[in-house]
Amino acid sequence: MDLGLKDKIALVAASSKGIGKAVAHALSREGAKVAMCARDQETLSAAVKEITADTGAPVWGHACNVSDPDQAAEWVDKAMEHFGGAHILVNNAGGPPPGQFLDFGRQDWENAFRLNLLSTITLSKAVLPRMQAQKWGRIINITSVSVKQPIDGLILSNTVRTGVIGLAKSLSREFGSYGVLVNNVCPGYTLTERIKQLASSLAQKEGVSEQEIIGRWEADIPCKRLGRPEELADLVCFLASERAGYITGVTIQVDGGHVRGTM
Repeated sequence: MDLGLKDKIALVAASSKGIGKAVAHALSREGAKVAMCARDQETLSAAVKEITADTGAPVWGHACNVSDPDQAAEWVDKAMEHFGGAHILVNNAGGPPPGQFLDFGRQDWENAFRLNLLSTITLSKAVLPRMQAQKWGRIINITSVSVKQPIDGLILSNTVRTGVIGLAKSLSREFGSYGVLVNNVCPGYTLTERIKQLASSLAQKEGVSEQEIIGRWEADIPCKRLGRPEELADLVCFLASERAGYITGVTIQVDGGHVRGTM
């Protein structure tokens, strides 16, 4: 299936590893010109080199902390200057730390807000005027299944990521007439460094092995395994494509059937 992504300009945040890297790689395989960012320049440069070698498509990277609004806006400006525009934005960022409500103070909440919600606001605002003017655009937010089924011990993520969903629905209504589509993709338990860290944290707390924690998660997933970043990346590519031209304002989980809700 030709997704019509060749030579589209895609900006993928927090993309040096994990889900972000898989998304950047998948878009590059489809022929898109991909701008990447991450906090660590060395890891980012290695990811850019790896993807370029595999796909042969133009890939550019710039070190950036998306929780800093000035750095986030600067990355978008530099990416649009480098490639000459922006057609696709994939909002992505690491998750806030695990814990219970009484574990966190005001600064923890502010950090979580800046990391997951404010970064989405900042990056979206930076690309939307260009997308609106060209009457074509795709904004895809990588969130979490916690927006559909809150996860115990992830109070920060459960709260701030839900704000992203409200923002996306509002933007989808405001910019749909300009051909700009805004959707959310929710990873379930996916085999990334983030999931390994969560497993390690729970294992230490409960005095069990990490594999026991992972096995417990797998037992509760109908597909009986954790997801692969590439599986989520394939959905992002479709939502970014011409083929998804009548899909906007939706929130889709990629979770092996884990979420029990009907919507």
